[in-house]
Amino acid sequence: MAMTLRLNDAQDRALTLLARVQGSSKQEAATRAIIAAASRVVADAEVADLARTYVAEAAGVEKRIRQAR
Repeated sequence: MAMTLRLNDAQDRALTLLARVQGSSKQEAATRAIIAAASRVVADAEVADLARTYVAEAAGVEKRIRQAR
C-alpha cells in the first residue's frame, strides 16, 4: 500500500540520520520506527492491564487484613 509521509526539515533530518545509523533506506527506517513504537505501546498496555489487576487484588487483600485486626 502506498502512503505519502510529509515531514518538516527537522523530521526529515532525523529520519535521514536514523536511516544512516541503521544502514537502511529512509522508508525502512520509518517502517522500523513504526513497528518499534507499536510494540512498546502494546507491551505498555499489557503491563498496565496487569498492574490494574494486581493493584485491585492487593487493595482487596490489604482491606481484609485491616478488617481482621
